[in-house]
Order: sequence, then structure tokens, then C-alpha cells
Amino acid sequence: MDFRACSKIACVNEAVSTLTWDYGDSMAVLGPLSCAPEPHSYDLCGKHSDRLSVPQGWQVIRHVSLAG
Repeated sequence: MDFRACSKIACVNEAVSTLTWDYGDSMAVLGPLSCAPEPHSYDLCGKHSDRLSVPQGWQVIRHVSLAG
């Protein structure tokens, strides 16, 4: 897998997770980095993954990889 930078503006750190949104269900899903970049998702570095905040009333689902 090639280096993918964090989607946050001015961040040059390597992405480690992928964030997707479901507006209809007011839900954000943060999981391991996807195999390929997706046009409707955001790749985030560890710092921005840890600091993720969503609109009030939204739910955050965090999937973690159990593989080492």
C-alpha cells in the first residue's frame, strides 16, 4: 500500500484510518485504513483519528483492526 496523507488540510502525516459518514442515520464510522482511497471518505492520521468530533446528536462507530 502506498503512502496516503491525512485528509486534514495542512497535515502531512500518514493516514492510518478511514472515516465515512451516514447523514441519514447521523453516524460517523471510523475504521482501519481502506485498501484504496474512496471519493466520499476521509483518510486520517492517528492524531486526527483520536481527536475526531462529530455534530451533537451523532453517533461514532470505531472499528479497530485486531491484526498486528
